[in-house]
Amino acid sequence: MSELLVLEFEGFGAKEYEQVNALLGINADTGEGDWPAGLHTHLAGPTEGGGWLVVEVWETQEDQDEFMNTRLGPALAKAGVTGPPKRADWSKTKAHHTPKKPSKKAG
Repeated sequence: MSELLVLEFEGFGAKEYEQVNALLGINADTGEGDWPAGLHTHLAGPTEGGGWLVVEVWETQEDQDEFMNTRLGPALAKAGVTGPPKRADWSKTKAHHTPKKPSKKAG
């Protein structure tokens, strides 16, 4: 079963997020680019407190470890992000689905 990763950052916002993605060759707006092997889902956005939240679903923690060690870690360092996240929690998922049922609230 897939594994869920929740990361929360302080002192990291949209500017840093875009810079890291550019270094990785990923366009989070279009979904195009060199996404890492084993990554099923990636969500990111600001928190109410001014930080940044990333929620990802990975095939395995080992896939994320490899990505962190070979690509993401160096990209974060190059973007000036040096400290660890405020929060880094892993959880085994019970289910992972991406339903495409449209919202009745969307205009």
